[in-house]
Amino acid sequence: MIFRTMLGYRRKLKSFVWRRKNPKLTKEEKSDLFQPSVYHALVVIFLEFFSWGLLISPVITVLNDTFGSNAFLMNGLIQGIKGILSFLSAPVIGGLSDVWGRKPFLLLTVTFTCTPIPLMKFSPMWYFTILSLSGVFSVTFSIIFAYVADITTREERSTAYGLVSATFAASLVTSPAVGAYLGAMYGDSLVIALASAIALLDVFFIMVAVPESLSETRHPEIHHLSKLSWEKADPFGSLKKIGKDELILMLCVMVFLSYLPEAGEYSCFFVYLRLVLDFSPEKVAAFVAMIGVTSVIAQTALMAILMRQLGLKQTIIVGLVFEMLQLFMLGFFAQHWIVWISGAVAAICSITYPSISVFVSAHASPDQQGVAQGVVTGIRGLCNGLGPALYGFIFYLFKVDLNEPDHGLLPDHPVAVIPTRPAIVNGSLVVSENKILHIQKLIVPGPPFVFGGILVIVALLVASFMPSSPNSSSSLLTADDSTQSMSSETLGTRMRDKKLIEKQALLVSSDQDCL
Repeated sequence: MIFRTMLGYRRKLKSFVWRRKNPKLTKEEKSDLFQPSVYHALVVIFLEFFSWGLLISPVITVLNDTFGSNAFLMNGLIQGIKGILSFLSAPVIGGLSDVWGRKPFLLLTVTFTCTPIPLMKFSPMWYFTILSLSGVFSVTFSIIFAYVADITTREERSTAYGLVSATFAASLVTSPAVGAYLGAMYGDSLVIALASAIALLDVFFIMVAVPESLSETRHPEIHHLSKLSWEKADPFGSLKKIGKDELILMLCVMVFLSYLPEAGEYSCFFVYLRLVLDFSPEKVAAFVAMIGVTSVIAQTALMAILMRQLGLKQTIIVGLVFEMLQLFMLGFFAQHWIVWISGAVAAICSITYPSISVFVSAHASPDQQGVAQGVVTGIRGLCNGLGPALYGFIFYLFKVDLNEPDHGLLPDHPVAVIPTRPAIVNGSLVVSENKILHIQKLIVPGPPFVFGGILVIVALLVASFMPSSPNSSSSLLTADDSTQSMSSETLGTRMRDKKLIEKQALLVSSDQDCL
């Protein structure tokens, strides 16, 4: 029974991704050779993040060579600037894509996001400068989700968003291993050149092969009646409008509380495995591969099943519960077998963000998909900047050293270790600081993960107050909606008046003919 169900789901998934017909398209559009499909979104996402995944090893090398002992601090500063810029620009770019179409902004975001890649070889300082400023356009996900929302129905959207997230996970699982192998065999220069070529291929693919999902025939009221006002281009104006929509506000708070620990975890997790938990490089690679494969399964098959059986809200809660469990497992346990189990749990919690995106898309009206997804993507960008700094600060407070050891000392030149002795004050035994740190590391080896788990508990409390299903209407852009509705009513009134005048003219002419 289960096998037949999974086989049927596989066939449905295959036809869904590669289908050429779209019920939303008009007859004229169906005759075109190139039609927008989920396939185009998957290729764009895979190529962009595959190119960046290749550079994980070269980026670490360039970061250490450029900033030395301040590498961790500077990386946090760069990511912080990038995240803040992404937070401010994502609603703006999403709103502009609602008016001018998705393809121009797909081209813009991918181009400027990948611009720093070739600079890594020629000028590291310019690379880090452009990388921090590229946060203005690092919002490809919001445009992609809006693109997918344009061409899918509500019933299909959960599967489509799961595929996009799974493709993102697959690209980041395969590319670091490929980049590390090519770097070891041929050097980092080849890896940077290959990443630049793949990024250029992505830009070329968007220019040549990606069709526009917002066509004038499908959304005439958007293209003819939408006006690009300062309110739509003002990032702070977009943020103010979030507060008017309680559901969007709750979803943004939930994304912040759940993605902040996730972003911090991604920034230090592999180093934590190697230096704190003593994973070998081979074990780290196998761990990443395991998470990638299980994440793809979770974000496609499992997510679709949960949404059908439980609904959107309960699927989000399931993802948050598994994220909380995974963070607490890493925070309180250092045994390798528990860490491996936490990796499988992390794959299940990867359904949280695409589920929230489906909820946002179902809540927003068709002409607000870009700005709605942009708001959520902006919150993620802010977390990408704050998360690494937060985790680094907590590691610093608890004196957990994540710096690479100095390999300059030879094995036959051991370092003398001075034993610490407990001090006696007023006849009482005082435990030394090193002893306290040792006990703390035995009880809580990963303090930032415990703090992240507490944040996810708060996110679960927020999720419990959400409605079971999104509303059909959205107040995210009330001013624009009212303007558009007034314009539509005015246009309809004018058309009716014109038809009435024509009928009266025909009656007068017929009367004159009779006379």
